Amino acid sequence: MANIGYIRVSTADQNTDRQLDGITLDKRFEDKLSGSTIDRPQLLAMIEWVREGDVVHVHSIDRLARSMADLLQLVASLNAKGVHIHFHKESMLFTGEDSPMQKLMLNMMGSFAQFEREVMKERQREGIAKAKEKGVYKGRTKTIDDSAILALLAEGKTVRATATELGINPSTVQRAKKAAQQTA
Repeated sequence: MANIGYIRVSTADQNTDRQLDGITLDKRFEDKLSGSTIDRPQLLAMIEWVREGDVVHVHSIDRLARSMADLLQLVASLNAKGVHIHFHKESMLFTGEDSPMQKLMLNMMGSFAQFEREVMKERQREGIAKAKEKGVYKGRTKTIDDSAILALLAEGKTVRATATELGINPSTVQRAKKAAQQTA
């Protein structure tokens, strides 16, 4: 049996020190990404690494997932492997036993985490709308110039290959391509 820590913060500049402070862990997995998706490198590595009898320690439910569906899927899949999940802030341990109280508590706490995420997104949208009205918001600055994107496309590379080579999202490549077609 191993004690595994999963730690997550949303951005690279946030500090993880307070999470699982004082807990003796055999191994730690740490992501600095949004909890809005389960496609996080260290989360996936942790799921692959854990074995039956292990206990995954997480500071709080919202550190594991911000979506109710994701939370239920993660807990169920870990429990199916014989892995227990201990949420320290909520003082809750999920072992996979068929307990109506455990199911109720997981659903309630997961709902709060999802609600909190949705409220944050709503406030962000409202703030952006106000900033746009004032002419202050210009969106994110581009990390790759459109000319670099168009050069790779002109070489015959696909949208996906161009995105992979530049380390950007395919939708960014498609937007640059569309903008170039409209000005041509």
